[in-house]
Amino acid sequence: MIRIQSKIATCLVAVALLAATTAYAGESADVIKQRIGTGDPVAGKSESSLCQGCHGEEGLSLEELIPNLAGQYASYIAKELRNYQSGARTHQIMNAMAKTITDTGLVNIAAYFASQEKMQGGGWGDNRVAKKLFLKGDMTRNIQSCVSCHGEKGKGKATHISTYPVIGGQHKAYLRAQLINWRKDERTNSPDSVMSKIAKSLTDAEIEALTDYISGL
Repeated sequence: MIRIQSKIATCLVAVALLAATTAYAGESADVIKQRIGTGDPVAGKSESSLCQGCHGEEGLSLEELIPNLAGQYASYIAKELRNYQSGARTHQIMNAMAKTITDTGLVNIAAYFASQEKMQGGGWGDNRVAKKLFLKGDMTRNIQSCVSCHGEKGKGKATHISTYPVIGGQHKAYLRAQLINWRKDERTNSPDSVMSKIAKSLTDAEIEALTDYISGL
């Protein structure tokens, strides 16, 4: 009986992956599978019902300060949830919510949102200053290029590295708030404090331009 249930679950995951591959032109089954990781996106859909209330059924939130999760790497979502559980990252609602999730549920929820089509911007914000910072950075101020970690058009670079999230197409207000939080050391869960260092080197005008540019990718 257990073997039959296991086979059914495996088939459901395969069907979900096939459906995603068919729907998301340009992404192969292997790429989507790597993004999803080891979790069960079918189980994750039902386990993420409370998450969907804020982040949207398909991981696209309607509130600018609540991040999109659609197509985000499962490894990154899981890492951030664990950071909320431990208190390494603080948010009144998220800290409380994260503590109610089991580790298996956490992995499944991350897989569900990762299985969705990647968040997309509207193509606005072609700011020359922002584009230069995104593509080349400014090593005179020790500002690394965004593309070096977050990949082409901010759509991610390495599925197995949980610290490099998809940022292209993310809400501008959320991106801006996070950069300001890193600048103020109100968010400190970036490895080697790299995001804090970058944020502290950016001017207010650059943050405004950069977040506008990235949200449009």
